[in-house]
Amino acid sequence: MTYAPVLPSANLSFLPSVVVLLAALSGPAASAVSAQQAGGTSTGEPWTIITPPQVTLVLGRDGSVIGELGRERRLNVALRTLPKYVGQAFIAVEDKRFYQHDGVDLVGVAGALKDAVTKGNLRGASTITQLLVGNMHPDVIDRRDRSPGRKLREQQAAREMERRYSKEQILEAFLNQISFGRGAYGIEMAARQYFGKGASELTLAEAASLASMPKSPVQYDPSRYPDRNRERRNTVLALMAEQQYITPAQASAAQKEPVKTVSRLEKLAPWVTDVVKVQAERGGVPIMNGGYRIHTSIDPALQRSAQQALSAGLDEIEQRPGFRGQQCAKLTAPAPTPAKARTPRVDACLEGAVVVLDPTSGEVRALVGGRDYARSSFNRAVDGNRQPGSSFKAFVYAQAMSQGLTASSMVADTALRIRLENGQVYSPDNADNEFLGALTVREALTRSRNPVAVQLALSVGMDSVIALARRAGLRAPIASYPSSALGASVVQPLDFVAAYASFDNGGVSVDPRFILKVEDRTGRTVFAPQGAAMRPAMDPRVAFIMRDMLKDVVERGTATALRRLVPARVPVAGKTGTTNDNTDVWFVGMTPELVTGVWLGFDKPAMIAPGAAGGTLAAPIAGRIIAAAYESRSAGSWTAPPGVVAVEIDRANGQVADAKTPTDRRYTEWFLIGTEPGALAWPLSLFRVGPIGY
Repeated sequence: MTYAPVLPSANLSFLPSVVVLLAALSGPAASAVSAQQAGGTSTGEPWTIITPPQVTLVLGRDGSVIGELGRERRLNVALRTLPKYVGQAFIAVEDKRFYQHDGVDLVGVAGALKDAVTKGNLRGASTITQLLVGNMHPDVIDRRDRSPGRKLREQQAAREMERRYSKEQILEAFLNQISFGRGAYGIEMAARQYFGKGASELTLAEAASLASMPKSPVQYDPSRYPDRNRERRNTVLALMAEQQYITPAQASAAQKEPVKTVSRLEKLAPWVTDVVKVQAERGGVPIMNGGYRIHTSIDPALQRSAQQALSAGLDEIEQRPGFRGQQCAKLTAPAPTPAKARTPRVDACLEGAVVVLDPTSGEVRALVGGRDYARSSFNRAVDGNRQPGSSFKAFVYAQAMSQGLTASSMVADTALRIRLENGQVYSPDNADNEFLGALTVREALTRSRNPVAVQLALSVGMDSVIALARRAGLRAPIASYPSSALGASVVQPLDFVAAYASFDNGGVSVDPRFILKVEDRTGRTVFAPQGAAMRPAMDPRVAFIMRDMLKDVVERGTATALRRLVPARVPVAGKTGTTNDNTDVWFVGMTPELVTGVWLGFDKPAMIAPGAAGGTLAAPIAGRIIAAAYESRSAGSWTAPPGVVAVEIDRANGQVADAKTPTDRRYTEWFLIGTEPGALAWPLSLFRVGPIGY
């Protein structure tokens, strides 16, 4: 066959198209020879359809997606699961003779050549099959190479692909391969990215919107340029009607629809995703290669509630009189940055962290590492090191009770003068700058009296308190100083909340657990970390009495703001914490099913506000989270273990109540059998009233 047009002298750039057309018309054999003559190398089977890398999905305990990991955000989808008009939209705009050609559209190539000769207009004539070959094998078929040799290799590979695969297989691979911008690859991820739904749920108009994008994903981005996308979408719909995939009426109706995209696709649990990535990789799973499913212990509904409660709580705090930070509630976070340009570690806004876990298994149900992941991805819940303040006192009291102290023992809230090894004098004060004198241990914990906690720590030995905290799960180093009894040594929120679980589960330690199992793309389990064996941290009787004392903190102590937010049917216990200069505020507490911790503060420690306290700032946030957790579930109850006894006590003196004890001073106290009044393990003189020096 001979084709010899008159060549315009002004433009010879179409000459490669002549070579390509001649090769196409000559068939596969000629193409192969021409490719060799053009200097091509072995294609190495570029016609093969390979499974492209998929995103690794992070799943909640209900199986829903809470995060993604991978170099390419792609989820492969079967063509048979999609509405027919999805594939038809792409065929209409990209390759209208898709079902007629053998991989190379001779009519299209001839038309492109004619336009080049007569109009000097260069346009592509690549088929879907050719595009797939180039996109799937860029190392062999480099589509940036405009030479005839590359085009000939592409045509040869496309024809070979058509011989080996069905049209449906090729179309499915194409839809799963192409880029839609914003890091979304394939039709499924594009549907989620722009319309917040799966590809199987796309409407005709939405399918046409996505079909308009491969030509230029940035220019036709429906979120950024809806008018441009709508114009091209309507062109796609017109082509679909012209090619009889849809009726003119269907096209007209779809053309009238506005382009409605979802706002920036929020990741439900980005800080959790970061944690499980590290843990899975340590377990030898190449997560970033994609295609895995990481099943986690996260409760998506509770995770969402935790994020919302933290965000709302921080916004409210900023509106309080005396707040010292900048107003960040209305700041718009910047768009997420690429992994190689991570967001700043330090944020100038008031920040926070939330941890919620199951006290019996250590399974983490919710974890929030900060206010806004897009603004700062630093995980304060896992990597933050902050002073816990008075919330650490629970371990001091637990160790004292392990050595014989009772909840009704009388102690002294009084001024102390403690001479340190460096010669300085340490004198802990109370937040209200008052001393209450003699009171019971229960009352001292309920009212968070600092001198009492320091006295107890010095009496039992700070080292023994540290040892108990270690057994409970605290890994951060704790200095053996008197001030550590008041939470002066830093802890990590996740570890600290997990350590509190020992008060909730009968005195044993649990390791925080995120990953239940990891499956590969075939469903085979490749990683299933086993939780560490539960280790005794304290006597279960001590854990029970401590938890009962911590209930009073919520019922009538420093955390009553939480009690008002949580239904009365839900038993709650916990402890507030506030550090010097009001820089860190905490609440860590428990129900029979959950342990919840909230920390608030600035990344660079600074006063939140004069008088800022865990009970007024952190406890309400925890209360909202706990209330949300029990909206659709029943609450259990705590039961006394063997070896404890209940006695009616006079709150004024810690002794057994008698007939003369007023009703308002009577309460039920729990004791280890043998330590109830009349058989006290410790002489009361250890906790005498009055100024004490050490």
